[in-house]
Amino acid sequence: MLSVSELTEDQANPLDSLELLISENEWPYERMGNEEIVAGISGQWCDFHLRYIWLAERNILQAVAQIDLRVLGKKRAEVLELITLINDRIELGHFGVWEEDNTAIFRHSFVLPTNGADLIAACDLVTKTILVELDRYYPVFQFVIWGGKSADEAIEAAMLETVGTA
Repeated sequence: MLSVSELTEDQANPLDSLELLISENEWPYERMGNEEIVAGISGQWCDFHLRYIWLAERNILQAVAQIDLRVLGKKRAEVLELITLINDRIELGHFGVWEEDNTAIFRHSFVLPTNGADLIAACDLVTKTILVELDRYYPVFQFVIWGGKSADEAIEAAMLETVGTA
């Protein structure tokens, strides 16, 4: 059986591919050595930092989008309930709270393909998924944090699908 180190010996650093993807989208970014790259991205509702962390020893690429929403005080329990409801609805990744500074995050980790699959396409799929989920659920967080809604009320209000255009 192959070890993770044997699988990754010949594999290039995925941050090199991500750097190309980020540059093509013209997002400002900073690369911190061979383990991390952070891009500033504008979504539909907010700007956020997308941090990719390369865990070479485990062949895992972790994507963490940090949203500028603080989860503090009396709202914390309701936001955590909301996160549970949201996570039940999404297929890829999950929302959480970064304990270091109590900000809302979206996180997804994946083992890099070793069968010659297109790494840029895989990273692009994860990045697009993060953008879609942040744009979809950011207003739900706002309904709880600023609107005083319960988690159930916020999900119901934000998830109404409209038909047509005004």
